[in-house]
Amino acid sequence: MAAVAFRLGQRVHAAGDPARVGTVRYLGPVEGHSGDWVGVDWDAGAGGRHDGLLAGRRYFHAAGERSASFARPTALSAGITLPDALRNRYRVDDFTKEEEDEMYVFSTSQKRVSVELVGKNKVQEKLKNFDELISASVSYMGVSSTGPPDELKNLVPNLRELDLTGNLLSQWQDIFFLCEVLASLEVIDLTNNTMENDFTKSSFLKNIHVLVLNYCGVTWELVEKIKVSFSCLVELHLMSNRMKIIMAPVGNIVQGFDTLRLLNLEDNHIDSWDEIVKLSCFRSLEQLHLNKNMLKHVTYPSNPPSSGSLGDADAVPFEKLRVLLLGSNQIDDFLSVDSLNLFPNLTDVRLSDNPIADPVKGGAPRFVLIARLGKVKILNGSEVSPRERREAEIRYVRLVMGKAESYDPDEINRLHPRFAELKAFHGIEDEKPISKTSGPQKMASGLISITLKCVGPSMGEKQPLTKKLPPATTVGKLKSLCDGFFKLKDIKLRLYLEEEGCPLPQFLEEEMASLMELGIGTGATIIVDEES
Repeated sequence: MAAVAFRLGQRVHAAGDPARVGTVRYLGPVEGHSGDWVGVDWDAGAGGRHDGLLAGRRYFHAAGERSASFARPTALSAGITLPDALRNRYRVDDFTKEEEDEMYVFSTSQKRVSVELVGKNKVQEKLKNFDELISASVSYMGVSSTGPPDELKNLVPNLRELDLTGNLLSQWQDIFFLCEVLASLEVIDLTNNTMENDFTKSSFLKNIHVLVLNYCGVTWELVEKIKVSFSCLVELHLMSNRMKIIMAPVGNIVQGFDTLRLLNLEDNHIDSWDEIVKLSCFRSLEQLHLNKNMLKHVTYPSNPPSSGSLGDADAVPFEKLRVLLLGSNQIDDFLSVDSLNLFPNLTDVRLSDNPIADPVKGGAPRFVLIARLGKVKILNGSEVSPRERREAEIRYVRLVMGKAESYDPDEINRLHPRFAELKAFHGIEDEKPISKTSGPQKMASGLISITLKCVGPSMGEKQPLTKKLPPATTVGKLKSLCDGFFKLKDIKLRLYLEEEGCPLPQFLEEEMASLMELGIGTGATIIVDEES
């Protein structure tokens, strides 16, 4: 095969290895070597040797320092048709063990579930007619074209879900074509196909409800172009495309996508919440996934951008949004946390791996986040039970009251917007100084009851103890008391607060912090451990 059999920009894979995929960047001779050569920029490095510079001569510019190499045309494959890939993957006469391991279908949550092959006769009976196939995956099989229209349509006429991950597709005309031919198709996954950012002719594809474009190198400019074709999408996945800007063609807001319920923008480069506000008028949007971006602040749009031709001046921003995933960003302020209360129907929030939610880095523990987020029912993937919410809110009020002497009431309300509401709701009264004539009974009524559990390996087996202590007891003082309670000698202690809903107990690091300042009240459990 001559190098001219390939074209610049074409997607290819290494002969015999469909998982090693790259893009043709050069065709022609290489100085010092005879014959025709193909310069390939391999995806994710994939064993390249240079960046397109060889022996002092620049042939092309590769994406990485060592992602490029030259190959003989015979060492590369331009791929196979989709019908051939389906036959190769799902043929029933001569399955290999590797192919059996790779067979799976999609669950309702789009997870892969292996197909158990219980006797070859049963498999042959199930797949002898491809028209019974409704879910198929041909991931990393070197698919580069759709093949003749009648062949694909007649082979899998009832196919609903198709996984094309890691193939050689790049032209939208091929995608439009197969979506038109397969009238029953509803879900198409194009992950790790480097799609072109332009096309000449589009189609109206009302049958497609889920479109996955993760790791495809797409821009929002392309999304604006394809949204007319995919006008009935329910889910759109755009993970890991290095997106930073949401390009709105008219004004400052994205229009269309009226049926979209889930938008996944995880693992991109978005660093300004202003870009996300452009999505605030999606009428049906219920889930917005923004994990692993670079967001520093979150605000609810008090003056939403104009919706232009939509003409809906009374539209409520993010009106139907229930789930907002903000994990692994750079959010570090309580104003962002408090602003989440303004989203009308937000009940599921992820803030994990942000500075504001990491107590080790000075962030807030789980109970503080729960108390500040009044409507949230799921936090960081864990359900907030009514009991946990009640305990968190009471503990939070005590925490604020412990610091209240340092601030005036207006400042307290500014820093803790829900404090007064929660204090009144739970009937928590201000702490009153104990008079000399109050007597031991009233003094005892101001104590809090906590349970202490020893877990240190050198402490031996000790039964948990429940003790009543003054709220002003500091962490350092509690360590000294534990020495006496459990008769511990020459052991350096570490105390942890055990909290419902948290997989790990919270380390009580500040020696001078009081139980009240930490929001610890009656019913709390303290883990007594030792330094390693």
